[in-house]
Amino acid sequence: MRLDEAAWGLLHQAIELYQDNPRAVAELRHHVARLEQPLRIAVVGPWRSGKSTVLNALMGEEVAPVERADGAFTWYEDGAAPHATAYPVGQPPQELAVVKSATGLRVDLGWGAGDVRDIVVRWPTRALRQITLIDTPAVTGGAEQGRAPVLERVLRDSDAVLYLTRDGRDSDLRVLESARDTAVGQSAPVNVIMVLSRADETGGGRIDGLLTARQLARRHYRDPRVNALSVNVVACSGMVGLAGRMLGESDFAALATLAQVPRAELDAHLISADRFLGGELPVRLDTEVRAALLGRFGVFGVRLAATLVRSGFDSRVKLSAELIRRSGLTELRESVTRCFIDRRDALKARSALAAVEALLRAEPTRGSAELVGAVEQILAGAHEFRELRLLVALRNTRLGFDAELAAEAQRLVGGDGVGLAARLGVEHEADVRQLWEVAAEAQWRWRDRAEDPLLPLAQRRGAQVVVRSCEGMIAELVAGGR
Repeated sequence: MRLDEAAWGLLHQAIELYQDNPRAVAELRHHVARLEQPLRIAVVGPWRSGKSTVLNALMGEEVAPVERADGAFTWYEDGAAPHATAYPVGQPPQELAVVKSATGLRVDLGWGAGDVRDIVVRWPTRALRQITLIDTPAVTGGAEQGRAPVLERVLRDSDAVLYLTRDGRDSDLRVLESARDTAVGQSAPVNVIMVLSRADETGGGRIDGLLTARQLARRHYRDPRVNALSVNVVACSGMVGLAGRMLGESDFAALATLAQVPRAELDAHLISADRFLGGELPVRLDTEVRAALLGRFGVFGVRLAATLVRSGFDSRVKLSAELIRRSGLTELRESVTRCFIDRRDALKARSALAAVEALLRAEPTRGSAELVGAVEQILAGAHEFRELRLLVALRNTRLGFDAELAAEAQRLVGGDGVGLAARLGVEHEADVRQLWEVAAEAQWRWRDRAEDPLLPLAQRRGAQVVVRSCEGMIAELVAGGR
């Protein structure tokens, strides 16, 4: 049985068990409905971790943050037209005035944000067609203080988490560790991507800061403690990525003008924002234009963009693409797609299992122990989680597979995409017979490894997961899938 089907069945068993508890039944029915809704991804992190900037970069427009929304959860959903609704505590929902500008949208609450629990913003953009993004208040504290209230709600209301941090320090790891105190939380690090989110500040703002940040992300990627908490680690400058996505001709013209100044001379003016705004440049560039560039790019971004223009990225299109690539935004979006969107059914099922487990432990009743056992049994047998656990093991090389075998295993268990063609490494247009032949060959090859007594136990168990993935693909083909 597929994981999402098992979760659906468990939810209905719990509804029957708690049929005399209207509040519990309503909560469980809410989670049944969530199985059919877009994947919910919460953007989480401590103060000044760049949550709103990364969220804007993912959407490609300046939509977040909502004016004076501190303390509220702001939900960004797809919609036919810009629209915003506030949900004050103890009051009916209130429609908010939405002002659409050339670069995005602004929403003014009109009252103190402390009175607001949720704000739902509907915004027509392709980025939100499969997901709902949630901008959250800052997370503070760690395991020694107990789970932070914001994190408690994030775990309850979202399916996946982008955890933003400057450098992945111990305090951030303790926050994530506090989220793993349940059977579902301990089952696998399948719903968290760690993002080194202010990558442009790494290395003191040097021009190679983004490269340094990517190297730091790779070190975290290989750290066993981080592996236990997240499925990937990505370095990304939301500011540079958003600036690249929204780069206009006027911005490019201003940057091209700056690029005419020799690098050493321009860098002297880019030591600080005040110096750039107040100094006398050897080229004509109005103060208002400089201020706009700083607001969009930051000092590091202006320096990087001017350097790139000098290096041959001499058109708006070329410069935009290179800024996006260097920012890490492309890698972040690909990671969100592979780890979250492609696995949305498994992640939503995980949320349902977590909700049932929380209710059973908080309000035990006659028969609840049996359902707790059912949750644990589903977790133990969920092949979708085994695939993700294997992906984590493959990336830290502890299994001992050589590079070629590790790459093949990663592909077969969906690390390069969950479609049959992506898993099998064939052209998308391949017919069913070709897919079946490749899957069958891979199945027998990996079965030999799974049954080889000379191989270490960890490698044999990893091979067993690959075999089960191949069997699933063959079953799908037999049933007429592509």
